[in-house]
Amino acid sequence: MGTLARITLVTLALLAAPLAPSAFAQMPNATQGAAASAAASAASVAAQLVAAFDRVFKGPYPGERAIHAKGIVLRGTFAADAAAATLTTAEHVQPDRGPVPVIVRFSDFSGMPAQGDGKPGATPSGMAIKFQLPEDVDTDIVAHSFNGFPVGTAEAFLEYLNALTTSDPAVRGAFFTDHPAAKQFVDAPKPVPVSYATDAYYGVDAFRFINAAAVGRFGRYRIEPVAGAHYLDTAQTAALKPDYLRDELPQRLASGPVAFRLFVQLAEPGDVVTDPTVAWPADRPQVLLGTLSLTAIVPPADPVTRTLFFSPMNLVPGIAASDDPLLAARTRSYAISYRRRLAKE
Repeated sequence: MGTLARITLVTLALLAAPLAPSAFAQMPNATQGAAASAAASAASVAAQLVAAFDRVFKGPYPGERAIHAKGIVLRGTFAADAAAATLTTAEHVQPDRGPVPVIVRFSDFSGMPAQGDGKPGATPSGMAIKFQLPEDVDTDIVAHSFNGFPVGTAEAFLEYLNALTTSDPAVRGAFFTDHPAAKQFVDAPKPVPVSYATDAYYGVDAFRFINAAAVGRFGRYRIEPVAGAHYLDTAQTAALKPDYLRDELPQRLASGPVAFRLFVQLAEPGDVVTDPTVAWPADRPQVLLGTLSLTAIVPPADPVTRTLFFSPMNLVPGIAASDDPLLAARTRSYAISYRRRLAKE
């Protein structure tokens, strides 16, 4: 296994494995029972989420991701802005360390590897970033092209996926009545981008960014295309070829790098930091972390494209997880999908 997979699998193992026997034995009996029950429940929900994705997208598909199956991988670098050091001590955003190698995967939303670009199920698009640091360390950002999420917990997400596939309209209607954020997510416009390079992307969950003075601020990632956000109209979308997003990037790169600015939108006192269904007001301050410059496409046959594993909880010192319950749930589900994907090869 390559170094890219090794480090991120540390996160995977920590979330998927039970407590160490020594730590477990030191707990009171009642606490042991509660901890074991919580771990089993979390693992069960994660497995059910992957199975629900399979139902939604008529999978599973051997060797493919359960969601965001169709994608394209690029290499490039990240150059930190001076403002980043005021927010966090995270190694990859320190302006004095020079360019950081990155691997970025753009993807359609669905779990169908033959998903047509620009067709229903393709949006919101995904953008996952892996920053490659010395000594085989890496850290990730996982984002999509929608500012928000349909639900705030793993259990509600499972209900959401089940509501999408149920044959009972009363069950579906009851779910969306009880979960207005999910209905808003389904009904909201999701424009089709001219290119992966002209879409804006948003981190789902909040993180705590800690600077050298030990001051912490909660924030969410925002990724803005330097080329500007540009989208297609209905007539243009109808005429699209099924792989136009993948076909367009090599042509664009021939004219120069694909660039994005990476920001953190900061929460103000009173802003909800544990529920991704709640988008913060647009006037919240933003800190520029730096600029991504993508210069080359990784061929599909390259082993890197098959062994990539992105996790929103693959973090480094200076950035800490919030108490958003979806952070761990997403990583557990991605881990199940990852293991299954490699097992089918």
